[in-house]
Amino acid sequence: MHKVIFDTDPGVDDAMALLLLEKHPDIDLIGVTTTFGNAAIETTTRNALYLKREWKIAAPVAKGAGVKYLPGEEVHPYPKHIHGDDGLGNIGVPDVSDVPLDPRAAEDFIIETVKANPGEVTLVAVGRMTNLANALKKAPEITGLVKQVVIMGGALDVPGNVTPAAEANIHGDAAAADAVMIAPWDVVLVPLDVTLKLVMSRSQLGDLARQGDDAVKLLDRLSQFYIDFYDGHFKDSMVVHDTCACLYVVAPELFTTRSGVIRVFTEGLGEGKTMQKPDGMGFGPSAWDGQKSQLGCVGIDAEGAMTLVCETLVRT
Repeated sequence: MHKVIFDTDPGVDDAMALLLLEKHPDIDLIGVTTTFGNAAIETTTRNALYLKREWKIAAPVAKGAGVKYLPGEEVHPYPKHIHGDDGLGNIGVPDVSDVPLDPRAAEDFIIETVKANPGEVTLVAVGRMTNLANALKKAPEITGLVKQVVIMGGALDVPGNVTPAAEANIHGDAAAADAVMIAPWDVVLVPLDVTLKLVMSRSQLGDLARQGDDAVKLLDRLSQFYIDFYDGHFKDSMVVHDTCACLYVVAPELFTTRSGVIRVFTEGLGEGKTMQKPDGMGFGPSAWDGQKSQLGCVGIDAEGAMTLVCETLVRT
């Protein structure tokens, strides 16, 4: 069993990833931590609590960062045109949740849970890296206690999706992302290079809803707005970005990886750009020198990955 803390900003594709983690037999979901990103922190936290209630998820939810890692940095506008005003496809999520929050801040939840389970916890982060960076700053010793960090974010050999240089999660708090990438723990970056290859059609999701339980039916309903957004890019389909990071945890054999130091540009036109220096590639002195090599995913068995997604979501 993989013990997982899911760091998330629900978000439609976050919702699918959460449901996959909850349903997969090899995942022990021990916590959900929220961050700003697809919506403000109040909204993403409310959404996480809503999904916890609707999907009967036992894992506690801890509220995380609502501002960037470095003091005074401006938060980018929230992508309401992608995820809706409520962050979950405008399905009418109640404004107030009756589900209690864990009393700890997300960074403290991460620190305490990792220390209580040394060498066992995988952090799956699919939003801004702010909670992880805050935890690192407060308790740098956790780098030797975390099993691995799996991140949905970045773009290594393809363009970004919010600027030509940057992917949204990394661009949203570039300084936090760079801090996470160069920390001395094992990171796997699951970037746009592979996530853009995992595409689910509206009809495919509808078939899963007909086969599956009420949880999948809700997932189908909240995904319709998101599919409409993607219609200009993928015909009547959506990209399931965040789910790819969850798949890596249970089926790394579906991915092709490349090892090398990964840095994040933190300012200027390239803000949020992820750049890997592959192992063995020589350069003169640079900011990549002396840092820990991390894995970047550069290929995926999309057919095998989608089969696993579908099989997992219809589990009861």
